Amino acid sequence: MKLDRDVKIKYLGHSTFLFTTPGGKRILIDPWVENNPACPAADKQLDRLDTMLITHGHGDHMGDALSLARRFKPKIACIHEIALWLGGKGVGNVTGMNKGGSVQVGDIRATMVNALHSSSIVEDDGTIVYAGEAAGYVVEFENGFRIYHAGDTCVFSDMRIIADLYKPELLFLPIGDLYTMSPAEAAYACRLMNPQFVIPMHYATFPVLTGTPEQFIEATRDYGVEVIVMKPGESID
Repeated sequence: MKLDRDVKIKYLGHSTFLFTTPGGKRILIDPWVENNPACPAADKQLDRLDTMLITHGHGDHMGDALSLARRFKPKIACIHEIALWLGGKGVGNVTGMNKGGSVQVGDIRATMVNALHSSSIVEDDGTIVYAGEAAGYVVEFENGFRIYHAGDTCVFSDMRIIADLYKPELLFLPIGDLYTMSPAEAAYACRLMNPQFVIPMHYATFPVLTGTPEQFIEATRDYGVEVIVMKPGESID
């Protein structure tokens, strides 16, 4: 496996990834760290954070957004409704956006793209708050390296448009089934997008997420994509 683009990728479990850019900035996609049961204990406390991207409002994707935002005051990009909610909690430095839009956030350019999934925030008193629509991101680092984090989604035909427009080299796709794509559907997403590399995510955190990397590898065997299976806490450069 050769993925030498001067970007360090650390898997913190479930759908949470920490990126270190060529310039040394720390980027977190889907801030669920401290309360993430898949995140190793040694990685639950971050020492710094520069930028945070949020795909949608569910607790297993932004459950630690408030605590991390208050501690590190990172630049944040998210859909408009989540930005309003964060602002109402006193969080600053938030860019609210919507699908099809792009924004420069520190060292990266983030484009919000479609995802097909629900999105809501559960307040401490149990009140459910509308959190806009779920989304994914195409992220371009300062060296031109592009990744696509699909967030939570089913497979949809417009993934081909995402590939045609932005040409990401590395995909992050959910495979757990029940709430997102199964391994077979994620493999079909690879067929639509024709990536060089793909990292499976959103599996095994809970017993109901039954899709496995082995099933995904078997389903993509004829597509010419290299599947990189990362263990929580593992890093690749």
